[in-house]
Amino acid sequence: MLRAALRRTTLTYSRTQTTMTGKKIQTLTHAIREDHQEMYEYYDNYKKTAGDLDAQARWARQLTWEIARHAVAEEIVVYPLMEELLGEEGLRLANHDREEHQHVKESLAKLETLTPGTTEYDEVIDPMMVGLRKHNDDEETKDLPLLEPKLDYRESGISKNAATDFMRTKKFVPTRAHPELPNRPPFETLMGFLVAPLDKLKDAFAKFPTEEMEKD
Repeated sequence: MLRAALRRTTLTYSRTQTTMTGKKIQTLTHAIREDHQEMYEYYDNYKKTAGDLDAQARWARQLTWEIARHAVAEEIVVYPLMEELLGEEGLRLANHDREEHQHVKESLAKLETLTPGTTEYDEVIDPMMVGLRKHNDDEETKDLPLLEPKLDYRESGISKNAATDFMRTKKFVPTRAHPELPNRPPFETLMGFLVAPLDKLKDAFAKFPTEEMEKD
């Protein structure tokens, strides 16, 4: 069922894939690491613009949406692959990662009630980023080294499309001004995105155009 669903939502993948941002993504690991680095860049910019409340609000919005989108991407694309390809160990790792994601989502929900640039906001976002960096490091050093060898990019099937699927979740984010993205993403507020059931997120993801459609 999972294989069929993912095949319906993706059509092509090459060894070196160019994303909508012009970046070339070679593997699922590469795509995830790039996401992690984007998070850190947005957080650094948020901290560097301290004193400029407008700039901090913009960077905070970019950061929180990126974190939420990344978490959903992993839950839709990566964790099912871990469970399918890594057996019981994959199930254990995926469930552990989901628990950590839940803590992050709770922090994101709290941040939505606070004002960026304030002491109260920083008291939530700073420890969240510390925990998130550890979570990301664990993914890069433990989860992905186990999963990546199982992904055969030369053959057809869900492995072939993993990185492409992962990058397509960026269409969830309303802050990316790209002409190929829908004018009205399915979730216009972060809270709406955070509380959406995973089945609803999967349905919305399945309706996004594939890269082949975008090229036509």
